Amino acid sequence: MATVQVKQDQLEAAKKYVNEVYEVVQKRNQGENEFLQAVKEVFDSLVPVFAKYPVYMDNGILERVVEPERIISFRIPWVDDQGKVQVNRGFRVQFNSAIGPYKGGLRFHPSVNTSIIKFLGFEQIFKNSLTGQPIGGGKGGSDFDPKGKSDNEIMRFCQSFITELSKYIDPDTDVPAGDIGVGAREIGFLFGQYKRIRGGYPAGVLTGKGIGYGGSLARTEATGYGTVYFVEEMLKDQGDSMNGKTVVVSGSGNVSIYAMEKAQQLGATVVACSDSSGYIYDKNGINLATVKRIKEVERKRISEYVDEHPEAVFNDNYSDIWLTPCDIALPCATQNEINEVSAKLLVANGVKAIGEGANMPSTLEAIDVFLSNNVLFGPAKAANAGGVAVSSLEMAQNSMRLSWTFEEVDAKLHEIMKNIYRNSVDASNEFGHPGNLVVGANIAGFKKVADAMLAHGVI
Repeated sequence: MATVQVKQDQLEAAKKYVNEVYEVVQKRNQGENEFLQAVKEVFDSLVPVFAKYPVYMDNGILERVVEPERIISFRIPWVDDQGKVQVNRGFRVQFNSAIGPYKGGLRFHPSVNTSIIKFLGFEQIFKNSLTGQPIGGGKGGSDFDPKGKSDNEIMRFCQSFITELSKYIDPDTDVPAGDIGVGAREIGFLFGQYKRIRGGYPAGVLTGKGIGYGGSLARTEATGYGTVYFVEEMLKDQGDSMNGKTVVVSGSGNVSIYAMEKAQQLGATVVACSDSSGYIYDKNGINLATVKRIKEVERKRISEYVDEHPEAVFNDNYSDIWLTPCDIALPCATQNEINEVSAKLLVANGVKAIGEGANMPSTLEAIDVFLSNNVLFGPAKAANAGGVAVSSLEMAQNSMRLSWTFEEVDAKLHEIMKNIYRNSVDASNEFGHPGNLVVGANIAGFKKVADAMLAHGVI
């Protein structure tokens, strides 16, 4: 695809416009650091788009896309096992529905606040666009912490949460899914209460459901598998592959576990993973069966791993995982887990590729370090889009009242990730930033949404 040619005065006008809009965003969203970080990363990428297509400026697309269509905040009262009333906050940001119903996960974690949910929802707009599926951007959650809670306490909380949220969601409006702290157990409780309130069998209202009641095969694996598929595409373009590579994966939840599984299937050796208590290093390669049992079945800390594998080492500082030399780093834990210092350590230790499995796990400074040192970098909105892509496939199966095999869904996921990579590469080349997939993914995701917004008029 030919590189877009624009005049210097057009670029200057576009840059001035983007900076002015960002200044307004800063004033309106003071203190919302995560949201402002996400906005800044996207805005910086879009200058050549506005220079080439001033119609987007004339129609205020940037001003509109950065403002949520709706923010819902609500109280969640519930009763713990001691009979005491507890109160948490719930959120849902319905950010943009230009290309389809709002789609995005629910996060249950003490860190959840308006800034976190807005940053996640903003990212979700472009991530969902990149998948090629007809889904808009949204996100939600609560400051509730599932850790240490009994199943009955989690059930009561989920029932209270969805009782309020059910007023604002349905299969054609907003379809939540899981995220940090929201797995199969929580989705089951949420779906059961929604069904109780609404009646009928509203299978399409939540994704990540159990296989026996409307879920999709390969959904559990999708985000982790998709991240590795994306990294494999980056390596293929360099005449390389995952085979024989040493890999470090942060986290040990759903995304991390299945990123490790796919990396191992492709011939890589995963030597480290983590949780909030620390990280393990196993020079012989992580035994994934042990990690799955500890984290998915027993719900224990990753430190338990060394009891069964004495050759492994546990370090109680989880951020030190990035001191581990590796060819490929897959940050799959949380936002801003790789800062500038960690990025420089990874580069010094010879890292070749980064695949972001979590949402915004690298700071802006860390990204600059990777790009300036020619490290292959797969940004989150592209590399971790596999989860929401298969959520959309789950919605399709629910609508058609049928189920696809694991192999069928996995093949569709693999193709979607290939297309995301190729579209990001093409956009980076077209707009004069070859090799920069941050710019490429932002532009490819934005243009589809912007064109739909133009078509719909000023709404």
